Amino acid sequence: MRTFAAIFPPADAQSAVARSLQAARNSIEDRVRWVRPENVHLTLKFLGDVQREDLGELSAALEEACARHAPFDATLAGLGAFPSKRRARILWAGLGAGSERLSSLAADLDAVLTPLGFEREERTYTPHLTLGRIRGRPANLDLPQIVWDLGFPVQRVELVESTLTPEGSAYRIVRAFSLKGSSQP
Repeated sequence: MRTFAAIFPPADAQSAVARSLQAARNSIEDRVRWVRPENVHLTLKFLGDVQREDLGELSAALEEACARHAPFDATLAGLGAFPSKRRARILWAGLGAGSERLSSLAADLDAVLTPLGFEREERTYTPHLTLGRIRGRPANLDLPQIVWDLGFPVQRVELVESTLTPEGSAYRIVRAFSLKGSSQP
């Protein structure tokens, strides 16, 4: 099964993101395939194809990493595009508060999963919520300024199975791992 480790904001935060983007949709090219609000998430690590018999070992590693991190709050901060606004393929909402903690969590997941055969991520981790993908060739976008007044709690990491369908990706939570660490140094 095709999997990844992610954080899903609560449904009210996902809906607020969609409402905030409504005006922006008119100023961004119509070639964008927008992510359904319930699918908006923050990927920590893409795992790829995983055999069901390996889920026990994978789950133990994810549980170990999550136990070292305390729950925290994250806030949204601006719109961006990968690889750049001039050659946009993916539109995203960046993270402000909580970014360093998300980066630390992603690095810890990477470290515990490498001995299980998952490749270590070479690119610098950029915490973001994917909002849409450009169809066809990359676009040169003039992204609108959005001032987000939106935060959400980060309390768990979810192992997600992704199934590609003609209507887009369908996600199923395989298992959730609570952040249990102490917020005290």
